[in-house]
Amino acid sequence: MDLFMMNCELLATCSALGYLEGDIYHKEPDCLESVKDLIRYLRHEDDTRDIRQQLGAGQILQNDLIPIIVQHTEDKPLFDACIRLMVNLTQPALLCFGKVPDDPTFRHHFLQVTSYLQAYKEAFADEKVFTVLSETLYNLLQLDWEERTEEHNLLIERILLLVRNVLHIPPDPYEEKNVDDDASVHDKLLWALHMSGLDDLLKFLACAQSEQKWSFHILEIISLMFKDQTAEMLVNAGQIRSAAEKQKDADELEQLRRKEIAAKHSRALQRGTRHSRFRGSYVIEGLKSIGEKDVIFHQGLHNFKNYSHDLGKNVRRVPKRKQIARDSARQRRSALNVRLFLREFCIDFLENCYNHLMYLVKEDLIRERAQQHDETYYLWALTFFMAFNRGQNFRPDLVSETMSIRTFHFIEKNITNYYEMILMDRKSATSWSRRMHFALKAYQELLLTVNEMDRSKVDNIRHSASVIKSNIFYLMEFREIFLTLLRKFDERTQPRSFLKDLVESTHLFLKMLERFCKGRNNLVVQKKKVKRRKRSQKTVQPEMTTEDLEQTFQIVSEELRASGFQLSASLSEGIVPFDAAAETPVNEQRTDALIRIQDCLMSRSGPEALSLLRAARSVWPEGETFGSVEVAPEEELELLKQILFTKLPRSAPVDSALEDDGIEMEEEEELESVTVSETEFNFKDFIKRFANPNIVRPYFILLSSYSQNSPHTNHCIIRLLHRLAVDLKMDALFYQLSVFYLFNKILEDPAAAAYQELVTFTKFVLNRFFTFAANNNKAFVEMLFWKNVGAVRDMTEGYSKDGEGSKKKSRWTPEEEEELKHLYEEHKNSGVPDIVETLIQLLSSSRTRREVVSQMVTLGLVDSVKDLKKERKGTHIVLWTEEQEEELQMLFQEYRDSDDVLGNILKRITAKRSRARVVDKILSMGLVSDRKELYKKRQRNAPQKKKGMTEEDFFSLTEEQQELDMERDEEEKEESEEDDDDEDDSEEHADVLASKGQRSRSESVLERNQNLRRMAQTLRQEGLSGPILWLQNSLNRTADDREEEGVSHPVPLVPLTEENEEAMENRTFQKLLGKVGIRAPADGQESFWRIPASLNVSHLRRLAASLDPYEETSADGDIETQSTENSSAVEMEDNTDNEELRSQALRALLLSRQRKHSSVQSKDGTSCEENTGTEDHGDRSEGLSSKKRSRVLDSDDDDDQEDGDSSSKLTSESDIQSHDKTPHAAPAKRKYQRVLSDDED
Repeated sequence: MDLFMMNCELLATCSALGYLEGDIYHKEPDCLESVKDLIRYLRHEDDTRDIRQQLGAGQILQNDLIPIIVQHTEDKPLFDACIRLMVNLTQPALLCFGKVPDDPTFRHHFLQVTSYLQAYKEAFADEKVFTVLSETLYNLLQLDWEERTEEHNLLIERILLLVRNVLHIPPDPYEEKNVDDDASVHDKLLWALHMSGLDDLLKFLACAQSEQKWSFHILEIISLMFKDQTAEMLVNAGQIRSAAEKQKDADELEQLRRKEIAAKHSRALQRGTRHSRFRGSYVIEGLKSIGEKDVIFHQGLHNFKNYSHDLGKNVRRVPKRKQIARDSARQRRSALNVRLFLREFCIDFLENCYNHLMYLVKEDLIRERAQQHDETYYLWALTFFMAFNRGQNFRPDLVSETMSIRTFHFIEKNITNYYEMILMDRKSATSWSRRMHFALKAYQELLLTVNEMDRSKVDNIRHSASVIKSNIFYLMEFREIFLTLLRKFDERTQPRSFLKDLVESTHLFLKMLERFCKGRNNLVVQKKKVKRRKRSQKTVQPEMTTEDLEQTFQIVSEELRASGFQLSASLSEGIVPFDAAAETPVNEQRTDALIRIQDCLMSRSGPEALSLLRAARSVWPEGETFGSVEVAPEEELELLKQILFTKLPRSAPVDSALEDDGIEMEEEEELESVTVSETEFNFKDFIKRFANPNIVRPYFILLSSYSQNSPHTNHCIIRLLHRLAVDLKMDALFYQLSVFYLFNKILEDPAAAAYQELVTFTKFVLNRFFTFAANNNKAFVEMLFWKNVGAVRDMTEGYSKDGEGSKKKSRWTPEEEEELKHLYEEHKNSGVPDIVETLIQLLSSSRTRREVVSQMVTLGLVDSVKDLKKERKGTHIVLWTEEQEEELQMLFQEYRDSDDVLGNILKRITAKRSRARVVDKILSMGLVSDRKELYKKRQRNAPQKKKGMTEEDFFSLTEEQQELDMERDEEEKEESEEDDDDEDDSEEHADVLASKGQRSRSESVLERNQNLRRMAQTLRQEGLSGPILWLQNSLNRTADDREEEGVSHPVPLVPLTEENEEAMENRTFQKLLGKVGIRAPADGQESFWRIPASLNVSHLRRLAASLDPYEETSADGDIETQSTENSSAVEMEDNTDNEELRSQALRALLLSRQRKHSSVQSKDGTSCEENTGTEDHGDRSEGLSSKKRSRVLDSDDDDDQEDGDSSSKLTSESDIQSHDKTPHAAPAKRKYQRVLSDDED
């Protein structure tokens, strides 16, 4: 754009800035207002960025703005305005236009803005500019946070953004045609930054605790400083080259020299020594031309090698969406002094800043406080600095922040997210692929660091590496990631550099996994499986005629009269006439109950229909829809007839074609379930998963550029192909025409001697193929296709005919059918538990159970397969009473710290049940989160204490634990099968033992209350009276809420004061919580202790009463006895209908009084007064709780304040705060948590 085409107003504004005379800039009086006008103009520019282009063409930044900030720094308002304008002018062109424009006109404007930015970058490569910026930034950072205003923070941020924008400007490839070790514009910029001392300020901002908010700006600036560098290049900067490096370069030169000599030699052999003026014409036999004749070649024989039918044709244009992705990475070796300065910067950054800065950035990313795509800077920094640390005197402590399983999980999650975005956002697939490449390189660097730690000479470092590897290899997500990436590789979106890093990472992972599995008999890993349950499709029953209904009712009535209208125990007790999980209220489900009765009658299930009728009558007695209470059996039969002949309204089946797609997807998601299990890992089976054409094809894509690949990359490719071809004997997987074309290219390469490994593998595969082709005449046809494992098996073991591969159902002969009918008629009334097993043993021919059952249904011997199902043992449901649940919970709390929790419970429980039933009940009550917690603990004799566990010890422990788990699972399975048959008898026996065990339970309750009171008194003496009072109030409130609402939910204990937080960390207080029955938080899922839902109202109040202050005098003994009476009275209220239990409880009460009076000692009698004061204090604290809440939530609405009563579920402890003598000021974080907890209520 020409300067004379500048807008008149814009030109006048630029002229009012000032002028440059020699090296001195003279500003005009209206300079500040002119700068503000330019900012205003930029705010209102059009889509072509015309104002930006005119200012760039006029070189306003080079001639006016930079001299102003250098020579007029003391003018603070003008300096701030110039910095603000320069930040706007230097922002990236991609940010101005949103994306690279597709329109040619806008593409021209985009390139024009980019060219002006490159001119700005050259102007900033001045030490004076960065000196001014660093001095200003230093003075601002010297201010304390009390003195620093918002304007100061804005200026700091604008200076950092200006440095970021200048470093972000891309180089001009046409202007900068420098060789390596020559100074480019970017190198000059870095050197000016270094000489001004700005790099030291960046390191200070990265490690200062008070400057954490600039962490993302600092990380972005550092990543832009090193964008053209590699870690290996900086590590070797300024160091003497080793003999190995010199030998490597000599080998590369020798390889190029050999290749050139071989090419010259081959050309010399193709041409004759005497030049021929006439090239001649040749007929190529066997190669047909357009007609029926052979091709006539009119050039020299030495050119025949390059002959193709496509010569002379127009090159077909490849669509943009099908073009192969190109590598955009550009590496260049900077000047030596720049590399030395960057090397020292990396060393200081690793020692002082890396762990702190990466922690801050990771927290912001996890809490989503960062901008979009900022995680790429985190991934780059992780890759670069960990690689630099490996090369520069490897020290794992310098990168300890990023060496964790959390980092592996974070990277794996980002890789998955990037792949999903590649599929969804096709227009930006290249950008998402580049981000995915960053994540892959970070994952590769983590593996390289773990591998380096594994080779360390320090035992602790090797142990840490072993722990990390065991976690990586155990989780399925980390094992499957490389298989997924290889299977989903796409040349159109992912460049060759991505494939190169993927292949090298896979090689490293397999090498580490193979070494880890060596010397171990079995390695247990996690396995996930997605189960999809098919939705059942209900068939519409055809309407029955009146004659059919009459016949059906006659059969049903005869069946009921024959049984005398008597029903079995299973039918009379197990039938529920309504669906409790349905959204429809129970009162509105009468029609559904009538439909169910009608369906039972139509299926000729008379007893089931009658049991449904009687159950529905008990649920809906009003209206006499299902008959009156005193109905006679014949009247019930007449009611069933009316229901059978009535046309009830049935919902029409929904056509699947008319269902909404969204609803179908939701239903499918509901039907999917992920099951997590453990299995034994086999390395060879894992390698078999690589025998897939979708995985092998990317390897040959990368191998096609073998001459440009590094020797290590070619080795990684051949190593995996060798595993498949030699170890698995799947060389037939490579019998493909494009692969053989590549093999031929390798063998004919003049420098083939430099690729000895490639040549050896190529000859091995070709020899195997020609041996195979001599025996299989279809081998050359098979070369046209990629083959899977099944096709390879057919090729090598022989082709199967149509139908031979699938299992055919063997047909039944008429004689076998007659034999089956005869045996069934003979044994159907014999009373055997499983008639199918009996028939299988008596049949003359061997048949499976499925074949016999299917044939019996086909012959009409039975109506359905369900009639022949095996009767499962233990299907009778035995309910647990409330007293049995309390007893189980008390036994669990009493023996939870013992070595054999489950064994002690089974010995002492009154109602005897199987081990499996007790375990399931404990799990359902929420007492434990995993059944492994109930296993018997093994005692291990350790002669001496070890600092750490070796890999062998770790896996021996895992193997023993796995064997123990398998033994216990088998025991539980056997006991559940054996004991379930006796459940009915045990239930009857439990009723007899209940009366006998009532006295022992009462005594155990009293002893437990005394133990709780003693523990509470001990904690009060330690100064924890406030937390105990808070716990007591929490139990009472939870009991009141459950009594009012009638619903029990787990209630978390949220400590909102420092005193309660410290108490929750006290081991003795935690032991008290466990004795009370409060459940500890589950690992990784919960943060607070919880009052379980299994504790009923009376139990909660008894526990709260047991935490009262300990009575020590004889007078107080009466009070304690009275509290015992109250607790016993509460127990008797739950059993008002049972006089025998009441009398037993009274006898237990008298016994407890005698024991209490015999053990009372003469002590200070102050507990009565303390008890009274506690009650008064509780009343006062309840009155003050609402006031304290209003002070915390003074900005909430009135509606939120009305819900204060419900907040007791979160056990707010404002009532405890009121009695503290010296109130403590909680930190801001705890106040924030308290506000959150109140809002959740």
